[in-house]
Amino acid sequence: MVVRLAVRASDPLVASGLIAMLGPVPGLEIVDDAAQADVVVAVPEADLRSLLTDTKARLVLIADDLRQADLWAAIEHGLIVLVPRVEATNRSRLLRAVTDARKGRGDLPAEQLGAVLRGLKHLQENTLGPRDLTLSGLSQRETEVIRLLADGMDTAEIAERLIYSERTVKNVLHNMLSRLNLRNRAHAVAYAMRHGLI
Repeated sequence: MVVRLAVRASDPLVASGLIAMLGPVPGLEIVDDAAQADVVVAVPEADLRSLLTDTKARLVLIADDLRQADLWAAIEHGLIVLVPRVEATNRSRLLRAVTDARKGRGDLPAEQLGAVLRGLKHLQENTLGPRDLTLSGLSQRETEVIRLLADGMDTAEIAERLIYSERTVKNVLHNMLSRLNLRNRAHAVAYAMRHGLI
């Protein structure tokens, strides 16, 4: 399987060096257009946001000392692997980073991982929790209803089990289907199972 790789760098010499380092590797094809890439390797000098592209590619970022806002921006644009600059001169390390990104295996240095975990806790406490949502995107109530639905229960049985009215169960399902853009109850169960929510 060929991995299509795009390289983005603020400094053209850095970009050329990365292309020279990664170019002659079997199974790796360097492409110019990030929209055509499976993986994008980006090296910011100053403005990280100018290098981030709105593609479905997975991002390998070569950087040190990212500000919290830049780390979140990179995550929003597909960050999978963060390679410290000192490790970026090692060809095998970069190839492993590209392979990890292609396979969806995340790799962050400990300090950035800690920042991400603290940020997720803050998100849960200050944004999701007050709205009765969890990091999964479902509320506790929605999770209970969808689990029972997956067990084969109908609306009346779910209402009886959870001590809700049937109308409440129907509203919970309707709101979840609308918010997640799902077509029906079977689609909701499949979505929850595919995403490991139940």
